[in-house]
Formats: sequence, C-alpha cells, structure tokens
Amino acid sequence: MIKHHPKHELLTAFVAGELPAALNIAISAHVEMCEQCQHALAALTEAKAEEVFSVEDFSVFESLNSDLADELDELMIANITSQKGEYTDELVDVRSVDYAGKQVVLPRALNSVDWAKFQGVGKLSRARLDLDEGSVRSYLLQIAAGGSVPMHTHKGYEVTVLLDGTFEDEMCTYNKGDFIWLDESFTHSPVSNNGCLCLTVADDAPVFTEGLSKLLNPIGRFIY
Repeated sequence: MIKHHPKHELLTAFVAGELPAALNIAISAHVEMCEQCQHALAALTEAKAEEVFSVEDFSVFESLNSDLADELDELMIANITSQKGEYTDELVDVRSVDYAGKQVVLPRALNSVDWAKFQGVGKLSRARLDLDEGSVRSYLLQIAAGGSVPMHTHKGYEVTVLLDGTFEDEMCTYNKGDFIWLDESFTHSPVSNNGCLCLTVADDAPVFTEGLSKLLNPIGRFIY
C-alpha cells in the first residue's frame, strides 16, 4: 500500500510546469502507480485550466467528452517525455529492467528516456539517466537482497520513487509506489531485506555520516 506521496505544493508546481524534467518524471512515475494522486492531479489540472481559460472558453472545455477528464493525468505522463533531456528514438528495450532475476516493467514516464549501463559495488548498482539539468542527477538504483546504503544526510533534496520491492530506514518501511522526499533535516541508512528497484533524483551529493564511508565526502560531488 502506497503511504508516501508528493506534497500538494509539489503537485501544483508539476501542473504549472515549474519543475525540472527529472522531478517531473519522478512525479509522473509515482502518479501512474497511485490512484490517490491521480485524482489529486486531475483536480489541480482542472483548477489550473479555470485560471488559464476565460469563462466562455472553459464552458466549451467542459462540454467536451467526459472521458477527457479521466485521460488528463495519462496525457501529462506521456507529454513529459517531450520535455528537455536526452531521449532516444532507437528501437531499444527501455520498458523494463532486469532486476532480482525478473523483468520489472517501468512507468511510462521512463519509456523514452535513455540511461547508462548499471554499475556498482557489492549489493548496490545504479544507472544514470541521460538528462542534462545542471546539478540535478537522476538514477535507476538497485539494492540487492540484504543490501544497504551507508548512513547519510543530504546537502540538497533527494527524491526516491520505489518502483519495485521494499526497503526500510530509521523512519519506516517503504513499499512499491512510495514517493519519498528527503533533505538535510533527515539522516538515514536504507536497508532492503528482499531487494528493491528505485528511481532517485538529487540536486547535490549525499553527506556520509558514519564509518569509512565518510572518506567519500570530499569527492562526493564527483560521484553522486
């Protein structure tokens, strides 16, 4: 069951087109899996339309087939792939990822986004999405069963959308579809007992706070 969602302010900025492409993709991925946020997004989209259109124009808009309202969130997810970033038209399989001995189908927001090969150490591996957005970085992250990320906090924000599996940290357990937004006020060490696949977006390097992993902090901005 999905328990963690984007805040109202973030969904509002999404509808207004004010977010970087990586965050738009992360929100779209969550919305595709979350019926609650589908309804919230449809309501925000309707409210935005009322702002943009005149009363006369909006009356025409409302007279369209009622099915259009149900398709608004789907159209927004599809349209996100036309935003800035490096995309590919090649006939390659980007609809699923090999993970934990199975094929995990990815949200449609990721269907046309290219990414590098998975690379990693131990039970952690990631593939960077090919989006050129300055300091914002986005990855597909795999944590194998029994794997963990060292204790860390964040200089900026870190968004995680759980695409498959579960993980837990000092705060709670997260399930498929959860949208987790963390910043410098949180310190945690995610652990996945059975393995998980995530989409992560961050605008700065993590800051490791315990053990030998602290040695990575001076070069963190080069490896995040």
